[in-house]
Order: sequence, then C-alpha cells, then structure tokens
Amino acid sequence: MSGTRLAWLRPFTSAVINPVTRRFAGHLPGFAIVHTTGRATGRPYAIPMNVFRQGDAWIMALTYGADAQWVGNVLAAGGCVLEHRGRRIRLTDPEVVHDPARRSIPIPVRWFLALVGVTDVLRLVAASDGRPSDRT
Repeated sequence: MSGTRLAWLRPFTSAVINPVTRRFAGHLPGFAIVHTTGRATGRPYAIPMNVFRQGDAWIMALTYGADAQWVGNVLAAGGCVLEHRGRRIRLTDPEVVHDPARRSIPIPVRWFLALVGVTDVLRLVAASDGRPSDRT
C-alpha cells in the first residue's frame, strides 16, 4: 500500500467517487480523465484526476501513491490519453517525480497535499506529433 495518508480511501474512491466525477471531470478546468489500459487484463480504465499544466507538461498529484495500479498502467504503456475540457490529448514520457516541496502544484492544492503526505507527482508531456488522440 502507498505511504500517503489517503491510501485507505482507494476502494471507496474507485467504487463511489470515480463513477460520479467521471461524468464531468473531462469538461471542467483543473480536472481531467486519464484513459489507460490494464497491463494484465487489457481492460480500459477512465480515472478522474486533478491536473495541472506546467509549461508543456501535465502534472498529476499521486494522492494514493506511485504504486497505484493506474500509474503502473501509464508507465508500462509509455503514456495515456487525457480527456481535458472536452478534448483528448495523447500524453507520453511518463515520469514519477518525487517532489517533497510540491513545487509543481498550485499553492492551495499544495497545502492540502502537504497535510495528507503526498510527495510524488506524475509528469507527462503532450505527444510531439501535435495531433489530438481519438483513442480511449
């Protein structure tokens, strides 16, 4: 299990919160849906997330830790598709970054993440071909 203080919420979030937030997360500023495929099952997953832009990078705080299954799926696939504000963006070059100061996160969110002990983020960049993605 992850070292963050929110790890115990994973089952509840997956079963209750994600199905609700999945309905709107891909259309609101600051939110997105990460589309990835299971490494072993090949099953498609859609994970609602808070996302932050930092230059050409997309940053996601790993509130349940870097060992979350969806993070492993993104790392194994070499990227994912991000549904953000109604657009699909292919992201590549995933990298888990240990950021104890949480400098890549906006200040109000940074404070909350400090309270719950989140120190890792997932950093990805938009695919260099510049094309939006149509895959899920």
